[in-house]
Amino acid sequence: MTPKQNYQKILDSELERISQSGKIPTLLLHSCCAPCSSYVLEYLTEYFNIILYYYNPNISPESEYRYRLSELERLISEMPLKNRVEITPAEYNPDIFCKLAEGLEDLPERGLRCQKCIFQRLEKTAEKACELGADYFTTTLTISPYKDSEYINKAGEELQKQYGIKYLFSDFKKRNGYKRSIQLSTEYNLYRQNFCGCIYSKINSETLRISE
Repeated sequence: MTPKQNYQKILDSELERISQSGKIPTLLLHSCCAPCSSYVLEYLTEYFNIILYYYNPNISPESEYRYRLSELERLISEMPLKNRVEITPAEYNPDIFCKLAEGLEDLPERGLRCQKCIFQRLEKTAEKACELGADYFTTTLTISPYKDSEYINKAGEELQKQYGIKYLFSDFKKRNGYKRSIQLSTEYNLYRQNFCGCIYSKINSETLRISE
């Protein structure tokens, strides 16, 4: 059985290398929402100029998508950040997720539907990073204790090879990253949703609340 990678340790090594280089590379950071982005921005803006890529066709309805985007924009405008941070929102196209999830609607969270959704968003991030000439790409998704960081990083590694652009390995929930994101959400009064974004996760969260 292959031992799990320590992705925080890999990230530490890469950030140390960047610090010693004396250069500030550009990172295209896929963002799912403001709360998840808060700690990641606080952490990574010390090392990178960051372009936030808000690409989430899984989120529904559109009002939810727009509200999360507005909260992300507000966070960037209010949070003191060391290096340059800008946002590039994608067009809202939920049909992409609907086609991807077809036949997988009844699967549990972290199953094949979630993996396909994550891979698709990461691949679009890699494509966008190449288009914009970024030095790295990664995602805020590993901050969530409900997401499979091992799968996310392996997908990123695969896309790194496919697109020829560096993937920044991470496990942002480590070192109290998730706890810090909650603190920052309170500090900036951020909207914290109780589901990942798709209709299936919303149904699951509502079912859990009822059962409690």
